[in-house]
Amino acid sequence: MLLRSLLFLVALISSCPSNSADSDIVLDTAERYVRLQTQGVPGKVSVTMGKLEVSRLPPCSAHEAYSPPGSRLSGKTYIGVRCLGPNIWNVLVPVQIAVTGNYVTTTRALGAGQTLQASDLTTLSGDITNLPTGVVTEPGAAIGKTLRNSLGAGQPLRSDQLLAPLVIRQGQSVRVISKGPGFAVSSEGKAMNNAAEGQVAQIRLSSGQTISGIARNDGSVEVSF
Repeated sequence: MLLRSLLFLVALISSCPSNSADSDIVLDTAERYVRLQTQGVPGKVSVTMGKLEVSRLPPCSAHEAYSPPGSRLSGKTYIGVRCLGPNIWNVLVPVQIAVTGNYVTTTRALGAGQTLQASDLTTLSGDITNLPTGVVTEPGAAIGKTLRNSLGAGQPLRSDQLLAPLVIRQGQSVRVISKGPGFAVSSEGKAMNNAAEGQVAQIRLSSGQTISGIARNDGSVEVSF
C-alpha cells in the first residue's frame, strides 16, 4: 500500500508542469528579435536557432531580447534574452544568420584610378554575411565611378572603394545658381576645389567673395538661401 502511494506521488509530480523557465519561449523571443532587426536587409534571411538549456533557471513571465555589445546580426552570433520578472536573469542564445543575396565582383584585375565599365563587373549570388561590410549589390552603383585602390579578378567590390566622378574641377569656370523663396539668380565663378555630384564646392565670385554650394551633375553649383 505504501509502495503504491509512493508510485502515485512520483507519477503526479512528473505530470505537473515545470516551474522552470521555458526554452521554447526564450528561443522564440530571440528569433522574433532577429527577424524584426533584419527586416529590410537586401537578400533572403535564414535564421537557425541553436540549442539552449534553461531548465535550471527560475520561472519568467516577461522576456526581452537584445543584441549583446560587440555582436552583429550575421553569421554565427548570439542574441541576449533577459527576464524582466518575477525573477531577473540573462542568457545568450546561439544563432546562425545567413543572408542570401546578390553582390558585385570584378571580372579582371583593375588598377587604382580606373573608371569602372559594365564589362569590369559581374553579379554573383550567395551568403553575403561573410562578405566585407558595404559590399556593392548592384553594378549600377559602381559603373562610372573610379577605384580608390587596385583589385584583383573575382574580388567583391565595396562602396568605400569607389570614388564618384568629378563634375567640378579646381580652377574651372562654374555657373552658380542662387535659389531662394520665389527667386533664382545665375552668376559665374571659379571653382576652388574638386567636387563630385552632391559634394560641397567652394566658388570664388568675380567680386572676390567665396561661397559654398552643392555640385550638380551638369557641373553647376546650387546655393540655397
